Amino acid sequence: MIRRVRPVLISVAIGASLAYGVTFLVLWSQMEKRFVFFPVAELLYTPNDAGLEYEDVRIKTSDGLTLQGWFIPGATDTGSPSAGSKITSLWFHGNGGNIGHRIDELALAHRRTGANIFIFDYRGYGESEGKPSENGTYLDSRAALKYLLSRPDVDQNRIVYLGHSLGAAVAVELSLTQPPMALVLVSPFASVRDMVPFPPLGWLIRNHYDTISRIRRLNVPLLVLHGDLDDIVPISQGRKLYEAANQPKRFQTLKGAAHNDTFQVSPEQYWGTIESFIAENR
Repeated sequence: MIRRVRPVLISVAIGASLAYGVTFLVLWSQMEKRFVFFPVAELLYTPNDAGLEYEDVRIKTSDGLTLQGWFIPGATDTGSPSAGSKITSLWFHGNGGNIGHRIDELALAHRRTGANIFIFDYRGYGESEGKPSENGTYLDSRAALKYLLSRPDVDQNRIVYLGHSLGAAVAVELSLTQPPMALVLVSPFASVRDMVPFPPLGWLIRNHYDTISRIRRLNVPLLVLHGDLDDIVPISQGRKLYEAANQPKRFQTLKGAAHNDTFQVSPEQYWGTIESFIAENR
């Protein structure tokens, strides 16, 4: 009797373990998506709310999705080194919200740099179709650049990529195949796996955004800006990425800045550094 029961108990234990493992993996997959992507569908603001002239743009990705973006023509009377020089800034925003949450920063950038600005929402964000994923954001970046290159008022040799946080990872990946005039990374991380607090779980992550392995292969002028009070992506992450990058490169610590207020806490330090960097590398 005992010998017959024991195999049954073993089978039950194995079945329970497999069920637990599958449940864990499903839950972890959902948790990972929530950890990486925080899209918001509703657009509360547009550049019009900041008094900016803009074009509402719809672009198609290679896998058939429609994305929304805004093209903001550059100013010519700012006195900035970028003004009137046909420089265009392609923006890659972070993992939360949508382009409508970047209005204040867009207004400051337009006033300070005078450059053309194109910002777009990744799939699943704002009015862009689809669901976010790592590979999806890479396809989205290619669609955005393809659109810019189709405009007669954009100089393809004077495009600067500006990526914040997760957007920095997207900008670096695009730079490998289509290098910009210069690359500006704000609050970047080395990889998602490197950010996981419990290292063993890092091996279960599917959205890697392995920026550090990619940046070693880049040879474009690089500027990294990082707040020393950033408690979401520690400044050590920005420094780690910077150290792995090739020359020419520049690192700027933003004193007193956290993760989402880099452009506000020390505007002269932030915008002044970007302006001088662009002037040096145009």
